[in-house]
Amino acid sequence: MTNQTAARDLVEFLCRALAEDPDSVTVEEVADDGGVVIEVSVDDGDLGRLIGRGGLVANALRTVAKTAARASCERRLLVEFVED
Repeated sequence: MTNQTAARDLVEFLCRALAEDPDSVTVEEVADDGGVVIEVSVDDGDLGRLIGRGGLVANALRTVAKTAARASCERRLLVEFVED
């Protein structure tokens, strides 16, 4: 298991725990130039819960994912939230 995959699994776990409808959460890992983008898509109602007031929850999720991937990974990791 690569660190990006571990970070992806961690982001999926946390987003499902925060969402009112965990089954609506989908997480995809997309290769980007020099890094990896983890795209999280949820229903419109849960998007606000994942972003949080002022983006605090989203920033916390990004920080946790970057920390999880940083151990031996030198590639850039981004977490983006996408509306369904």
